[in-house]
Amino acid sequence: MKYFTLLCFGISVLTAVEAQAVNDTSAIKQLLEKESATWRSGDIKAHADCWQVQLYSKILVSTPEGKSFVVPPDLMLHPPAGMAGKGGTSVNTNYTFSIHSNDAWVSHDEQSITKEGVKSYSHEIRILEKINNEWKLVAQSIHVYNPDNSKQ
Repeated sequence: MKYFTLLCFGISVLTAVEAQAVNDTSAIKQLLEKESATWRSGDIKAHADCWQVQLYSKILVSTPEGKSFVVPPDLMLHPPAGMAGKGGTSVNTNYTFSIHSNDAWVSHDEQSITKEGVKSYSHEIRILEKINNEWKLVAQSIHVYNPDNSKQ
């Protein structure tokens, strides 16, 4: 009887852990989709709510030409007029999650489409922290690339 009780307890703990991982994965994915949409729509308040800028926050960007630059993280909270809100859409695919308690990193591919229909592509790595029980972006690395036209 002790072993059966112990087995049932173990199964319930594993089920709860798996359910939390699914909940965190879903919450993070929703946050990333919201972050993309609010930037394009120009909803600065909702976009800033996706971020928690920390002393160690970084936004690194590399271009298809092999150049790279750092974007000040504060721009995610207070972008200059005209920087956000240019419309368009994006599609994120190929998500990979690594979630450990209140820290996570996520990699995904993004296809961005301007309102004029121009497409751009990036591989992205996002760093998140759970703050006050909500996932927030704290850093990211964006690698813009030109797709191989023969594979489209």
